[in-house]
Amino acid sequence: MGVSRGKIETGETAESCLLRELKEELNIEVEIVKKLTPSEYHYDFASIRLIPFVVNYVSGEIFLSEHKAFRWLERDELTALDWAPADVAVVEEFLRFTC
Repeated sequence: MGVSRGKIETGETAESCLLRELKEELNIEVEIVKKLTPSEYHYDFASIRLIPFVVNYVSGEIFLSEHKAFRWLERDELTALDWAPADVAVVEEFLRFTC
C-alpha cells in the first residue's frame, strides 16, 4: 500500500489521476482500496490540497522518472520519518486504516 501525489487534469477524476500518475512516474499499476480524507495545508508560499488513497500494488517494476529514490517501509516505520506538515494528517489517518 502507498500514497502518491499528482495534478488532476481537466476532466479527470482524482482516482484516474492517481492511476495515471503512478504509471507515469513509477511505472506501476495499483488498485484503489479506499479514498482517505482530503487534507488542505497552507504554507507561506502556497496552499495545497492532498487527496490521499490507500492502494494495493498490482504490477510493474518501479522505474523512477521523477524521483531520486524510493524504499518500502513497514507501517510501524512511518512514524519515524520527518513528514512535511501537509502530510501529517494523511499519515495519521493511514495508520488508523485497517488492512
